[in-house]
Amino acid sequence: MKPEELGTKEINTWCPGCPNFSILQAVKEALSNLANQGKLNIENVAMVTGIGCHAKIYDYLNLKGFYGIHGRTLPIAFGVKLGNPGLTVIGFGGDGDTYAEGMEHFIHNCRYNADLTMLVHNNQVFSLTTGQFTPTTEKGFKDGSSPLGLAEKPINPLVLAIEAGASFVARGFALDVPHLGELITQAVMHKGFSFIDILQPCIVYHKYSLPYFNKNVYKLENHDVTDFASALTRAREWDYSYEKDVKIPVGIFYKKERPVFESQWPQLKGAWSTIQRKINWQNVTKEFK
Repeated sequence: MKPEELGTKEINTWCPGCPNFSILQAVKEALSNLANQGKLNIENVAMVTGIGCHAKIYDYLNLKGFYGIHGRTLPIAFGVKLGNPGLTVIGFGGDGDTYAEGMEHFIHNCRYNADLTMLVHNNQVFSLTTGQFTPTTEKGFKDGSSPLGLAEKPINPLVLAIEAGASFVARGFALDVPHLGELITQAVMHKGFSFIDILQPCIVYHKYSLPYFNKNVYKLENHDVTDFASALTRAREWDYSYEKDVKIPVGIFYKKERPVFESQWPQLKGAWSTIQRKINWQNVTKEFK
């Protein structure tokens, strides 16, 4: 199949030039390539989104899915995976969506290691609500809700994910579509909880991040992704601030096979999980028409 076959006819309302377009393209390319290689069935891919600019991707991807609520992408995705372990589940969240309202779900999904993928569109601001700070916003950031400047340092989601037990941790850059597409491909194919923090500079409310990224982003090389200590060291190279001219590594920081959540519970094994369900969608949806 071609990437464009995963598109829809919905009118796109992202800002012209928004890096979300690049993330959308990378997802289309990754999934279409995997489908063409026979590594997944598009009919068995389920997406879950939260609330925010990122979540509009639900309207622009021709996939089955669930449009969730703010901060709750991961518990919904977790439930979808447990309800039908045969699905390939991909969650989409924003940095506020995932690391503020959804932080408790993020940490525990790293621990649980269910076989699903979480892609975070990280622009370091709440863009849909006009630019308030999020947990990854840099110290000193000023906007209408913080006119004196943000006093707190940002969190480092990569360090949190590695420490919490995620078995696949990566960072991508939205404007490098081929590299991001490869990261998404590997994340989807990984057996376990796969997390990619995607640097997605907001061109309206966080515009100075783009030239900084263009200057400082570089690809990880000669890095042992199975080395826990080394992964933490590389993850700490950049602390999501702009105070210093620091290089920003992108790529896979940590990857290690360990038992997935579903494999450890007898309730999720056996004949029931392979039953082909025949659903009468007309009866299910008629009350909503």
